[in-house]
Amino acid sequence: MLGFRRTRELPVCGANGAGGPPPYKEAPPPFALPRPEARAAPLAAIRAAHGDKLRLCDALEQVADTLPGHVDRILCLQIANALVPLLRDVHRYEEEVIFPAYEAIRGATETTATSLRRLCAEHVEDECFADEVTQVLLSIGHGCAIDNPEAVGFMLRGLFETLRRHIAFEAEHILPAIAGPAHAS
Repeated sequence: MLGFRRTRELPVCGANGAGGPPPYKEAPPPFALPRPEARAAPLAAIRAAHGDKLRLCDALEQVADTLPGHVDRILCLQIANALVPLLRDVHRYEEEVIFPAYEAIRGATETTATSLRRLCAEHVEDECFADEVTQVLLSIGHGCAIDNPEAVGFMLRGLFETLRRHIAFEAEHILPAIAGPAHAS
C-alpha cells in the first residue's frame, strides 16, 4: 500500500514521496461517517466535501469578478476563514480513506501509485496557494486597498480553476472506481 503522512500540517506522500506506513491509521476521519466499512459512506462524505469545495470556488470566482470596486469584504473574510481548514480536512480524508480505498481496488500498480502521488502533490500545492490567497483575502476583507486587482483576480482564478480540475479528476476517475460498477454515478 502506498502510505501518506503529514509534515507541518501539509500532506506529503509517504517517506519523501516514496511510500511508507499511513500515520493516521487510528485517527478518526474528519467527517462523521456512520459505517466507514460501507462504500457508500466515504463516497457520500467526499461528494459532500467536493460540494463544499465547489461552493468555495464559486465564492472565489464571485470575488474575482467584482474586483476592484465592488468587492464584498465580508465574503472575503468568510472565504479566508474557511479556505485552508476545509482544504486540509478534505485532503486528509482523501489521503487516509479515499486514496487507500482506490489503491486497494485498483491494485498497487505503478500507474496507481503515480496518480496518487500526483494527487497528493497537488494537495500540497493547493494548500500552499490557498494560504497565500487567504492572506490576500484577509487584507481585502480588513479594508486594505487592492493595489493590483488584475494580479489578485489572476491569483483567485488560478486557485479555483486548479481546485475544480482536481475535483473533476477525482469525480471522473477515483470515485467511480471506489463505488464499483453498481454504484457509479
